[in-house]
Amino acid sequence: MDNLKQMQALKVEKGDGSHHTYSQDEVSSFCDHINYYLRDDKDVADILPMDPETNDMFIKVGDGILLCKIINLAQNGAIDPRAINVKKPLNIFNENINLNLAIQSAKSIGCVVVNIRPDLIKDRREHIILGLVWQIIKIQTTKMVNLKENPFLIRLKKEEEEIGDILKLPPDQLLLRWFNHHLKEAKAQRQVNNFDKDLQDGENYIVLLNQLDKDRCSLDGLGQDPENRAKTIIQNAESIGVPKFMRPVHIVKGNSKLNLLFCAQIFNACPGLTPSQEDYEKTKMLQEDDDPESSMDERVFKMWINSLNIEDGYINNLIEDMRDGINLNRLLERLKPQTINWKNVKIPAKSRIIKVQNANYSLEQAKTFKITLVNVGGVDFVDGKKKLILGVIWQLFRLDVLKTMGDQKDDQILEAANKKVPEADRLASFKDPKAKTSHFFFRLLNSIEARAIDWDFVQKGETPEEIESNAKYVISVARRLGATVFLIWEQIRDGKAKMLAVFTASLLHFAEDYKAAKLGHAE
Repeated sequence: MDNLKQMQALKVEKGDGSHHTYSQDEVSSFCDHINYYLRDDKDVADILPMDPETNDMFIKVGDGILLCKIINLAQNGAIDPRAINVKKPLNIFNENINLNLAIQSAKSIGCVVVNIRPDLIKDRREHIILGLVWQIIKIQTTKMVNLKENPFLIRLKKEEEEIGDILKLPPDQLLLRWFNHHLKEAKAQRQVNNFDKDLQDGENYIVLLNQLDKDRCSLDGLGQDPENRAKTIIQNAESIGVPKFMRPVHIVKGNSKLNLLFCAQIFNACPGLTPSQEDYEKTKMLQEDDDPESSMDERVFKMWINSLNIEDGYINNLIEDMRDGINLNRLLERLKPQTINWKNVKIPAKSRIIKVQNANYSLEQAKTFKITLVNVGGVDFVDGKKKLILGVIWQLFRLDVLKTMGDQKDDQILEAANKKVPEADRLASFKDPKAKTSHFFFRLLNSIEARAIDWDFVQKGETPEEIESNAKYVISVARRLGATVFLIWEQIRDGKAKMLAVFTASLLHFAEDYKAAKLGHAE
């Protein structure tokens, strides 16, 4: 690509006179990444490999199939494959359904999808597409960079820290600690504090790779100029099993996003850490303490909070991230602006007494939401008492999801929903065992859009396997219509009445929006 084309690729003017810029290096790298991981997928064989030197990617995401596929790379099972329309040619309705499914599912795995719509993707809005693809690939690449997946990361805990401090660290900070741990072990003079300037000359990469595998990765690259050193880095990384999507120029330019992904790939291939028996026992106990029901609720509440796109309030570990009171204050402020007087919140909260004060203040403000706060105080948050924390978050979650429907009780929600489904599939209550079959939810979705469901995929729901199959499919069907779903399939399987009520209420509200949108298009 010559310089003129490169400039055109980096700056795109729109019809309204506005313009957005994006990185052609990132386009190339993401294309290489997708080409590699989906190389054997028959559903996208007709569009892969993409040409990384052109804007091929912006065209080929237009029908939604590719986006759905990489979301499932990021989180296996996030999308039921049966819900993806893969039979081509696709009509506009099926393309939109795929794109809705991709956007809503991206939200469910932690992506920020504010202002992302199917029409903008089909219109090839480069900065929007690239931003979404970046988030998905980042989640895929860094999903193993946490203490629960890799207990050996406990080795990175500082003396003054608790295990909880490691649990709440985001992957990028853990990767920097991991990188610096190996640099220190190698007795290097330098440390890495960012993913751009500190990696631009490549020297730290050479030392890291040598520390991880001295047989395959020599220190010879230190004597080279930056460009040749970058080539050596790529070769050394490939020799220890790192997939090739990083190019020497990306290192030399100091692209922070691509360096973060590259570090994560190196970590995934060869972390080079072994926990002591004591460390292993600590993390094992941590995992054994997880109550399955609480863990499910944590996943849903984390999904919900992150969907709110709260500044500086991204949740990595729900319980740990709530312990200092800061994120609870941020959540309350997002739900009801001007609730929090930030002069009363200390950021950062380093001492226990400050954390308790922050949490107490947030709970005092939470009373204005008219939620029940019996026998729960700031100390309970600071001590990480899971059931009490989840109890508070649950009430805020329910209020937010149901805010557009007024203060309706579960029986009122069920009464409204039952009117929209055939009598045979109606529920006596949300504790009705029939709810586990998902037939009630399929019928409710069918009342919204008859084309949404392929009934050949709907099973009787008599066996555990059929219950699981239906639950996974119905959630993806709701999402492909464009509904925001804060529910995981296990909660349908287990008949969690409170979550099923919220799911039903959200579908009823979505039905009104969907009907209004259809009327708008008809006009």
